Amino acid sequence: MSKILLINPPWIIGEDKNLWKGVASCWPSLGLAYIAAVLEKAGHKVLYLDCSAEQYTVKESAQALEKYDKNLDFVLLTATTPLINNALAIAAAAKNIFSLAKIVLGGVHPSILPDEVMACGSVDFVVIDEGEITMKELAGGKSPAEILGLCYKENGLIIKNAPRPLIQNLDEIPPPAYHLLPMDKYFPAVGSYKRLPVMIMFATRGCPGRCTFCCRTFGGRVRRRSARNIIEEIKILQRDYGIREVAFYDDTFTLFKDVVKEFCDIIEREKIDLTWSCFTRVDYASEELFKIMKRAGCHLILFGVESADEEILKNIKKNISLRQVEKVVKLARQLGIETRASFMFGNQGETEETIKKTIDFAIKLDPDEAQFNIAMAYPGTELFNWAKERGYIKSFNWSDYSYSNIVFEMPNLDRAKLKYYYELAHRRFYFRPKLILRRLGRIRTFDQLWQEVKGGLLLLGFVFGKK
Repeated sequence: MSKILLINPPWIIGEDKNLWKGVASCWPSLGLAYIAAVLEKAGHKVLYLDCSAEQYTVKESAQALEKYDKNLDFVLLTATTPLINNALAIAAAAKNIFSLAKIVLGGVHPSILPDEVMACGSVDFVVIDEGEITMKELAGGKSPAEILGLCYKENGLIIKNAPRPLIQNLDEIPPPAYHLLPMDKYFPAVGSYKRLPVMIMFATRGCPGRCTFCCRTFGGRVRRRSARNIIEEIKILQRDYGIREVAFYDDTFTLFKDVVKEFCDIIEREKIDLTWSCFTRVDYASEELFKIMKRAGCHLILFGVESADEEILKNIKKNISLRQVEKVVKLARQLGIETRASFMFGNQGETEETIKKTIDFAIKLDPDEAQFNIAMAYPGTELFNWAKERGYIKSFNWSDYSYSNIVFEMPNLDRAKLKYYYELAHRRFYFRPKLILRRLGRIRTFDQLWQEVKGGLLLLGFVFGKK
């Protein structure tokens, strides 16, 4: 039996003026929680440290390691691109404190750039892509040379094994090890929920889209859980943690319509008291499906729109039309489902005129909420390669790759212009009497009032605050 510490590194957002800093959620790494469940089932002793939920700095995270058993066998950290430097700093601290432990990195960034991560002296292994089986085999004592999906060092050389086949039946994976997580420290973003407490879930893995700004994890293949498997996890969350709402963070929740319909049918038939929200694409939506979802407690859907310029939509391989967007958002509203639309400034082909067009379209579309983002070129995406080839990327310091920074600039759109339109979009969309009155008219509880007041004050401070 191995003793294993799993660490979710701290999320540190830069000091630049950014709306997300005030409204952001705090959620667990379900990837780590799934791995924890698999390791426990295999008989290993698993410990969990969520530095993000604890709101630790990197220094405080390193200090927190001192309270753990010094005879750990493995320390596993997950990392996205913005968090990789934090994770590596904590890995170095862990190497000093747990002298006998092997340090393992996993997650999106290590999977994309394993050689870079392995070059760090404190890192012994990198788990590429799905980590459940790979980590179970490593903790179980299997030779690194025989473990698929593993990157390791031998005689000073970095060796990357063949990829591990994807897990085909997601129902075989036990539910996330929620009992190891600080469940009382997680919370949703302002304006994103109807009832507390809330927890996130995934019904699928992967995305059918081919957008240039996204990393194609799992080779672009999408796998699904069964409706009954999803329901059983919800029952655990309700029974053990009093969860009243679930936010599905799947890229395209409605991709498998038969699963969604069965899921909704079970909720109605078994009279499960649940409200929920999800993300999806407008090309995987229908009136029939929305009606079923609404009856089963769905109150909010987020749609990725990105741009109101058809040429940019083609450039980023979004493969949707503005007509589809208008039709689907209108349909959801008519059925009583709140809508959120996300837009992005700065993709291939963007100009000041196309940004203005997108802002105008967002106002015309009139969703209940709009998310305006500045494009981020993450490693492993087509957008990153495109921008790098043209010399548009201004920083390769991964700590700059957060919501608060602009890391690539096109000749006709510098940082100052992008920030100007980012603030203009929020000002024009949210400070409309029509939208304000509609949102105020929906207030039914004190919590809803609190969300509107807090969100409004944050917007006021963001848009009209001191420059």
